[in-house]
Amino acid sequence: MRRGAMGLLALVLAGCSSLDYDEPVRHAPTRSTFEIRQPSAKAIEGIDVSYFQAAVDWPAVAHDNIRFAWIKATEGGDRVDERFRDNFDGAARAGVLRGAYHFWYHCRTGAEQAAWYIRNVPRDANALPPVLDIEWTPTSPTCTKRPPADELHADIQTFLDTVQAYYGKRPVIYTSVDFYRDRLVGAFESYPLWVRSVAAEPHEKYGNRRWHFWQYTSTGAVRGIRGNADRNVFHGSEEEFRVFLAASVVNPDGVAVAAR
Repeated sequence: MRRGAMGLLALVLAGCSSLDYDEPVRHAPTRSTFEIRQPSAKAIEGIDVSYFQAAVDWPAVAHDNIRFAWIKATEGGDRVDERFRDNFDGAARAGVLRGAYHFWYHCRTGAEQAAWYIRNVPRDANALPPVLDIEWTPTSPTCTKRPPADELHADIQTFLDTVQAYYGKRPVIYTSVDFYRDRLVGAFESYPLWVRSVAAEPHEKYGNRRWHFWQYTSTGAVRGIRGNADRNVFHGSEEEFRVFLAASVVNPDGVAVAAR
């Protein structure tokens, strides 16, 4: 993602254990760039957006065979993406399955960040599961902290538990190659993983780790979006996508959690 409200920043359901996510998606990458420019016609394609994309024409996006969208909602404990509600509501009206993501800030606790997400993202039974976008932020003007694994894992778990209890859906974790290597290898394996890998297929960067969504380019073209678009693909068939969505619901009613 790497495009947050802090413009200077460099630029997630129970795992479907019955599905084999150890193999790469069977699309042929363009070897000159290693980015997939033309996924299979059967691929379940999606995008992720923030204020960076400006106004999105969601009906046009829907007509471009985009099935799902992850929309930036919050960051840290005090920032809301300025286009979140327009995008969240607009995607739904256009029939695009959408969910909201939170960009992690390493100088706030997991409890604070979960409360902020809950305060700003409506509980909607028709939405995709919540997403935690966690990466290193070396160009952040306010926080370049790199917490040790034990401290960070505890904070992440607090966020995931709190958000899952409130929305009734198991969150997805989005991450980049370097952060995964540094902090997530062998951790949070029961959570669906959404991986960024624009220079290679996921198995080349994430090994045997199971993954559910792949952000394969940040320079894609999508009708309804001016300029470059982040494009993503679900790892599986239409039936597997339905299984994933059903398995994401761990408590249909959610649990009221106070948003401090």
